[in-house]
Amino acid sequence: MRHAFVETNWVVAFTAPAHLQMAAAAQLADAASKGELRLHLPAVSLTEARNPVRTKFQPRSTADSLRKYLGWATSAGKVSVPRADTVRLVLDQYEATVSAELEELDGRLQSLALHPGIEVFALTDQMLSRSIELSTLNLDLKPFDQAILAAVLVRAEGLRNDGKREIAFCELDSDLQPWDRNGRTKQPLTTLYDSAHISVYGDFAMENPPRRPTFPE
Repeated sequence: MRHAFVETNWVVAFTAPAHLQMAAAAQLADAASKGELRLHLPAVSLTEARNPVRTKFQPRSTADSLRKYLGWATSAGKVSVPRADTVRLVLDQYEATVSAELEELDGRLQSLALHPGIEVFALTDQMLSRSIELSTLNLDLKPFDQAILAAVLVRAEGLRNDGKREIAFCELDSDLQPWDRNGRTKQPLTTLYDSAHISVYGDFAMENPPRRPTFPE
């Protein structure tokens, strides 16, 4: 079975309101449900994702801007009153639907913790110690990203010790990707992933960049 690590950006993409949910993020969860792969998620990512989801996807500012435009447009004769009323009904429905989904966020986060295909794991002393070791390297990472990296490396090593060989990390955050914007490898990040035999992807479909056939020993 393939094993894939995800972190906060996947949680945000998966728990976003339905019309904004990233399809590839949902497909990963579906594959885990079917037993096609096993997802591994640091528990701290569930907490870290809560605020971005609640703030990023709030419907009020977008809806209010459109309502102000409709008020101006009807007064200026650019939009008819019946059409404006129809748009307002859609806006009301949009706002109510998204607000209701955001109210259910805690339940959705809890469902991830209980998902049979997802292993939500806490940071261990070994992971915290590795995070301290990483701070001495020229990684230029924020403390949270450094902790995530340490968690992924240590848990991947544990999976390999248990005989698991297909290990991936789906990472949309450029800081934790082992390549720069021009596609050139970043060191020492590339070596850290290679040493743990982790294939890093810049998407949730695990397509880009192409999977490496072998790792240096």
